[in-house]
Amino acid sequence: MFSINRLLSKGYHALTVGSAALLLSGIMISSAGAADIATTYDNSCAACHDSGALNAIKKGDSAKWQKLIEQKGMPTLIKSVKSGMIQMPAGGLCNTCSDDDYRKLIEYMSK
Repeated sequence: MFSINRLLSKGYHALTVGSAALLLSGIMISSAGAADIATTYDNSCAACHDSGALNAIKKGDSAKWQKLIEQKGMPTLIKSVKSGMIQMPAGGLCNTCSDDDYRKLIEYMSK
């Protein structure tokens, strides 16, 4: 026999399970993205930004990074990374980075 309560109960259960799966997949993608940025940092940025070589702002120096971001703005910082500076080659040693990757790298270094 048809029961609206039973139908709604099954629909709610499917919605709940589906929502949980979607949430978990988003977390996994975010974690994978963070791992990729960390790897990209290690391969492209760490040589200078870990030690402060050539006056590079060190990773984790939040105060200096925030000041630079506020002064120049993220779009200008990304443009500087892409074109290079006297002390940094164009692309910051990352030949495959997109603008979004550069933004994530700057955010990663600023934390």
